Amino acid sequence: MKFGIVIFPSKKVQDYANSLRRRYDPHYALIPPHLTLKDPFEATEEEVKDITKKIATIAKNFHPIDINIKKIGSFKPVNNVIYLKVDSPEELEKLHNELSTAFDGEQEYNFVPHITLGQKMSDDEHSDVYSSLRMTKVDFEQTADRIHLLYQLENGSWTVYETFHLGKE
Repeated sequence: MKFGIVIFPSKKVQDYANSLRRRYDPHYALIPPHLTLKDPFEATEEEVKDITKKIATIAKNFHPIDINIKKIGSFKPVNNVIYLKVDSPEELEKLHNELSTAFDGEQEYNFVPHITLGQKMSDDEHSDVYSSLRMTKVDFEQTADRIHLLYQLENGSWTVYETFHLGKE
């Protein structure tokens, strides 16, 4: 099975992201807007028991994390991806690093906290969409108090396997 670890933003951020994702993200129907903490990885039903224990231990050691979103960014020229840029407090970086260290697996890219708005666009579409969105004023603040272990269903969609509260047993 394929698993991943994410933070889901507030409903307000999800509604805003989905208003754009509906049009620009082919994964819109497969997963809600999210901030990826650990890229997808393979694990068996047996392994997931140990994985949930590790995540629970890590989550316990972190307090809720303040997340600020102030602008729209792009990964071009590496990828034609447009995203909400999440200001990266030190705690978010530490949480990502702990999760990465706890679970083997190479990361394809450096950790850039973000919530995808659009992807898999042609160069022209990306250029048009990004040039109009990058001037958009965004200002979201929230406190993330939980992380989620997701798993991928046979149809490609993702669903929550287990939720872990930060700083709580």
